[in-house]
Amino acid sequence: MVTLKAGTRPPWVGLGAAVWLQIASGNSYNFALYSHSLKSVLGFNQQQLTMLGVANDIGGNVGLLPGIACNKFPPWSILLIGAFACFFGYGVLWLALSRTVQSMPYWLLWLALCVATNSSPWLGTAVLVTNMRNFPRSRGTVAGILKGYVGISAAVFSAIYSMLLHSSSSKLLMFLALGIPVLCFLMMYFVRACTPASGEDSSEHAHFLFTQAALIILGFCILITMILDHMLHLSPPICYTFLIIIFVLLMAPLAIPIKMTLYRTRTSKLGMLETSVGSSDNLIQGEANADKTEPLLKSSSSAHILGSFHESDETSEVAMLLAEGEGAVKKKRRPKRGEDFKFSEAVIKADFWLLFFVYFVGVGSGVTVLNNLAQIGIAQGVNDTTTLLSLFSFFNFVGRLGGGTVSEHFVRSKTIPRTIWLTCTQVIMIITCLLFASAIDGTLYAATASLGICFGVQFSIMIPTVSELFGLKHFSIFYNFMSLGNPIGAFLFSYLLAGYVYDNEAAKQHGLNLLFGSSITCIGPQCFRLTFLVLAGVCGVGSLLSLILTKRIWPVYEMRYAGASFRLPQTSTH
Repeated sequence: MVTLKAGTRPPWVGLGAAVWLQIASGNSYNFALYSHSLKSVLGFNQQQLTMLGVANDIGGNVGLLPGIACNKFPPWSILLIGAFACFFGYGVLWLALSRTVQSMPYWLLWLALCVATNSSPWLGTAVLVTNMRNFPRSRGTVAGILKGYVGISAAVFSAIYSMLLHSSSSKLLMFLALGIPVLCFLMMYFVRACTPASGEDSSEHAHFLFTQAALIILGFCILITMILDHMLHLSPPICYTFLIIIFVLLMAPLAIPIKMTLYRTRTSKLGMLETSVGSSDNLIQGEANADKTEPLLKSSSSAHILGSFHESDETSEVAMLLAEGEGAVKKKRRPKRGEDFKFSEAVIKADFWLLFFVYFVGVGSGVTVLNNLAQIGIAQGVNDTTTLLSLFSFFNFVGRLGGGTVSEHFVRSKTIPRTIWLTCTQVIMIITCLLFASAIDGTLYAATASLGICFGVQFSIMIPTVSELFGLKHFSIFYNFMSLGNPIGAFLFSYLLAGYVYDNEAAKQHGLNLLFGSSITCIGPQCFRLTFLVLAGVCGVGSLLSLILTKRIWPVYEMRYAGASFRLPQTSTH
């Protein structure tokens, strides 16, 4: 692992920059905005267009390579690779769609789309890993915020596409090819390893609340803007006003480092005082622990002091600041849950595969609905699926933001493992899948919103859980390996299961033999009934395994967060 020196700047600068890069990393959600143009302009059939969709999913979710690179190179280099992937990938697509280059081979377009959307894991991994390490005591909150911006990115791009680019697919591809690389060049300087936030700053909680409030207002603003534009067809002066408001709300997180810069002197004095008082408390407590041999306080106080004087050659300054009761002396033994694992050490653990399967079930079920939402709506008599897509996207954003915030609150106040919320959401997904299967009048919109929330929660829970079980040192590799659950779930549940059931029912309705790649339409609840019954059963298995995982890892959270909550009153009394 490359040794990254921590900067002296506050980590809020990097978080403010990460907001913009997370929006950019959602570029893989834009396929629906230009796929119809690819089909009509380039003369593709539905089967060819479906294969381009596969390239979009593969590129947007396979991130093992950036996961490995993130541990060896600084964040700016990872962002640079993502910028070049956007430029070359979307640039080739723009050349083909604008007819600047005639007769471009299909395989080149497939590869270009895969490269273009693969910029998403490069951008997302760089900002997520860096900010998780910069805020080690607020992992759930940070994951919820960053993934919330990814969830809302589709709506941001849709607003730009319809209002600024006048629904031109060619202009959108040019915007993606040039705009995202420019944004990366502007922001890459600010995304870097900083001195990790200690969690003792009284204003930190207020800063997180401000960022979350700005994100929620942004989500509602975009939702209202899209609804008004769809209903009233807003004129350029009005729609430009809404775009300016969206731009200001995206800038809101940068107000935190600006405020800290303006009040630097005051903040520095308070920080020095808190640091000195905290050090004295830790020293006194460490001496008391040596006499009384209390293991909990010894691991959380004296081990921290010893760690500051006993750095090994293999441990960076950032890693030492992140050490929380892991012990000062490196021993040649296999790591325990909560310590830093290598990938080869983690894959032999039952917890690793339990978490992977639980996540795979959750996102696999969600992406199946997302990929087939238009057909689900048409099958149930809703021909205009724009509202369904907007509803799913908005509540997906709510789930991502809320899952991180809620889990962070309960893990600190009650030491409840985050995976308990995976259990809750997957139980809700069972009910939701049964609602989809029954196709009762008036339940389609409620079921779509419910599934959107549950789908979003999977992301914001998986990310901090991986870091808490297997450490932050190789977090980028673990996170990207877990993310493979999305394309695997899409292939198994969406392509093989839902696609087969839909085509089979459509063939029965038209009195035809089952012909894959045909464009016939299926009408009625039976088009997806078997699919949702299977998904309900799969979610039932996932919720059971999630309970088993929660019981297994509960001691990890008690050791990590019970000790932290015990120490907080001692600092606050001074």
